[in-house]
Amino acid sequence: QQWVLVEMVQAFYEAPAYHLILEGILILWIIRLLFSKTYKLQERSDLTLKEKEELIEEWQPEPLVPPVPKDHPALNYNIVSGPPTHIITVNGKECINFASFNFLGLLNNEKVKSAAQASLKKYGVGTCGPRGFYGTFDVHLELEERLAKFMRTEEAIIYSYGFATIASAIPAYSKRGDIVFVDEAACFAIQKGLQASRSNIKLFKHNDMADLERLLKEQETEDQKNPRKARVTRRFIVVEGLYMNTGDICPLPELIKLKYKYKVRIFLEESLSFGVLGEHGRGITEHFGINIDDIDLISANMENSLASIGGFCCGRSFIIDHQRLSGQGYCFSASLPPLLAAAAIEALNIMEDNPDIFQTLRAKCERIHKALQGISGLKVVGESFSPALHLQLEESSGSREHDVKLLKRVVDYCMNSGIALTQARYLEKEEKCLPPPSIRVVITVEQTEQELDKAASLLKEAAQSVLN
Repeated sequence: QQWVLVEMVQAFYEAPAYHLILEGILILWIIRLLFSKTYKLQERSDLTLKEKEELIEEWQPEPLVPPVPKDHPALNYNIVSGPPTHIITVNGKECINFASFNFLGLLNNEKVKSAAQASLKKYGVGTCGPRGFYGTFDVHLELEERLAKFMRTEEAIIYSYGFATIASAIPAYSKRGDIVFVDEAACFAIQKGLQASRSNIKLFKHNDMADLERLLKEQETEDQKNPRKARVTRRFIVVEGLYMNTGDICPLPELIKLKYKYKVRIFLEESLSFGVLGEHGRGITEHFGINIDDIDLISANMENSLASIGGFCCGRSFIIDHQRLSGQGYCFSASLPPLLAAAAIEALNIMEDNPDIFQTLRAKCERIHKALQGISGLKVVGESFSPALHLQLEESSGSREHDVKLLKRVVDYCMNSGIALTQARYLEKEEKCLPPPSIRVVITVEQTEQELDKAASLLKEAAQSVLN
């Protein structure tokens, strides 16, 4: 021990001066940390009772919700009595319905109603449980099988709420760190799905394939800088067949080329195009003659052409089965009421037995699209074969609020003359790319040629009266 002590003293004298200084500073710092207080007590001055009361009186809490004017459209809705079919009764007035998405006129179809009534007697009203907890009925499995067969895919899955379908499907596959390329005109359900996924979102200009390829090239360059990260990052393109907010069709053939060129997956939302496009109503893939296996996932709601409630996704079995464990709307919502599943099955039967219905709808869409051209102050937005068109102001006043009021006056003018229309509604503070205000015109097979011409003529008259 004496020898070790001598060595330590000798090493101390032989050590460089800077080494000794550094050790000394560290020792002093440790001593300071040991004996100093962890925090300083701040001096506080107790307020008198009078001062406290004055502060309380001065304090103004923030409102729980922002103030909403009493004339806001969401607080002053039109009341419908009776089924919203071809002729709709709004606020006690009978009108021709150009507002409901009953494209194929199946909402009041006797066969559909009979199937729903028979199911109601057999199963009751609802299910009171998710699919995994005694909420799976044989009619659900039959509907999934029929949808998969109709769409010519391996498997289908149904949801009890149309909005939740794509909003649940996207986050089931795309997670934090993944990349989603999405059209800036995507509907609100897609936006909510993207938000829930917490993925890296890259918006490309509406239907602009050059802009999309620019983003894909930029991502390819980034991936080359970090190959290890690129190997575990999934990439998706999310588009709509027919866009709800514009009525435009997506350039699917070009998207397929970009998919294989840059190795991305495609999710296709077909709520507006299912039961509308294609020789047999199978949607945009049939419209363009594209192999449905080129699309990784197709989703659509059953609330338009099928005149029911809920939605479905279809594709390869391993993709669909993943949603049965990860689709939030599927796992945690009560399953679709059996009577609505039965109604959807019967609607599919009618679609298969009457393929001419799609050509009838297309002809009527093209007729009114042509008739609406040249309206003073308004422009038609959307494809000629889209069953949901938009009428926007040719020139904005510069104030969105004023534009909305002008279009409302046009809608009210038509309503007073027996034509029921509606304005497109948006959650303005939550939309990623807020579309311009517009009047939505919805076409169905039930509307006659005379009624289509009457609606177009009345819109021209209303625009002339209100805008000019």
